[in-house]
Amino acid sequence: MDELAELSIAECKEKMAKVITHAKSEFSILRTGRANPSVVEKLRVSYYGSETPLRQLASFTVPEARLLVITPYDKGSIAAIEKAIQNSDLGINPSSDGQVIRLAFPPLTQERRKEMVKLAKTKAEEARIGIRNIRRSTRHDLEELELPSDDLERVEKELDKTTQDFVAEVDRLFHQKEQELLEI
Repeated sequence: MDELAELSIAECKEKMAKVITHAKSEFSILRTGRANPSVVEKLRVSYYGSETPLRQLASFTVPEARLLVITPYDKGSIAAIEKAIQNSDLGINPSSDGQVIRLAFPPLTQERRKEMVKLAKTKAEEARIGIRNIRRSTRHDLEELELPSDDLERVEKELDKTTQDFVAEVDRLFHQKEQELLEI
């Protein structure tokens, strides 16, 4: 197989792997009723006039399944962190003792679980579309290389198999998240 074709396939796999990584991070944000720092660590907090991600302002611990404890590095930022959590769409009220902020995650209702599954399905479809777009772009690049027809056919089969493998991984991640969300 042509070196440029191999390079295109390798680049394609790399881009598709990034889509999978992004999908994993999107799924991790979806709340399952269990305490998980990834739900809040990307929240933007107004800290001394600039929007700062919460993970830069505090550490997180999960002492029990439905409790997340946020320990700010600067105790003066507690009010700003509480405000950011209240303004988010998490639906959780923070409680503070002046040292740490506690978030008690209530169990999800069946209706909320179904909404979360729909959202996860949307995120999975976005990932599949991203993978297919990468395949289309790579196929276009391969056609421009003007390979002999049998080489082009072999490379396209490899590209299709790679695409199927990555789409299957997105499906696996989605089903795993769906099970997690529907678990009571």
